[in-house]
Amino acid sequence: MKILIIEDERSLAQSISTYLTDEQYLCEFAVNMEEAYEKVDLYEYDCILLDLMLAGGDGLKVLEEIKAQNKQSGVIIISARDSVDDKITGLRLGADDYLAKPFHLSELAARIYSLIRRRNFGNDDVIHFDDVRINLQGKSVTVADQLVPLTRREYDLLLYFISNKNKVISKNALAEHLSGDMADALDNFNYIYVHIKNLKRKLTEAGCDNYLKTMYGTGYKWEM
Repeated sequence: MKILIIEDERSLAQSISTYLTDEQYLCEFAVNMEEAYEKVDLYEYDCILLDLMLAGGDGLKVLEEIKAQNKQSGVIIISARDSVDDKITGLRLGADDYLAKPFHLSELAARIYSLIRRRNFGNDDVIHFDDVRINLQGKSVTVADQLVPLTRREYDLLLYFISNKNKVISKNALAEHLSGDMADALDNFNYIYVHIKNLKRKLTEAGCDNYLKTMYGTGYKWEM
């Protein structure tokens, strides 16, 4: 899962990133309005953490841009502006949550988890389809009660496919999801093929039906 941290206090942004990376999120940064607009325009994120007091303007303008572009990213405002009016304005403009500074990183991580679970997985902690069972809190996958030993990236790919089931996902989108903006500098997508090949092999060996389809020339689709 990919997170955009829009925060001009670099030490706080780095602390958030370090904590969330340990929770197996991929984090990117924007430290001012210009960078925030650029990131929002070019890339997709599972969740955006948005400070309101940014160099160059008000973070609420970024929120308005996110909604104007009909982005599907969840948005959690993180701000020292903790008045009721600020919270009401942010939520009315489309933010999913509002967390006043200072906050505990564990609480922020819990809110991110809750937001992604609600938006992508019907608010369930455990996802079932046929014999496949994914425990989101435990980050584990079983097929017919047999544990499937996925790597971090294989697990992330599986969640990404399931949250976009029956949609064709391009190789570019997969590369961006796994590598963030670094995907722009890649010469090829060979590592994507390797991760998907290993994911399919492990699921098949565990007895899972072939839900993950190759759409030749376009990408991949989790078909249910």
